[in-house]
Amino acid sequence: MKALKPTELRELGKDELEQKLDGLRNELFRLRCQSKSGNVPNSSRIRQIRRDIARVLTILDEKEVKKDG
Repeated sequence: MKALKPTELRELGKDELEQKLDGLRNELFRLRCQSKSGNVPNSSRIRQIRRDIARVLTILDEKEVKKDG
């Protein structure tokens, strides 16, 4: 799976971003559980998901500042 692009994320609404964030957090949880048992097929995916979560949170913050300002 490819990394999420900030330009694509900015086109999404707040609800869609929150759904995407929930999905990413669930996937990260599953991968962490798999890594503890030693069954992770692609360990770099954990790092990519963490970065995607950070991107989504940043875009959500930008939308909040824009709404308030």
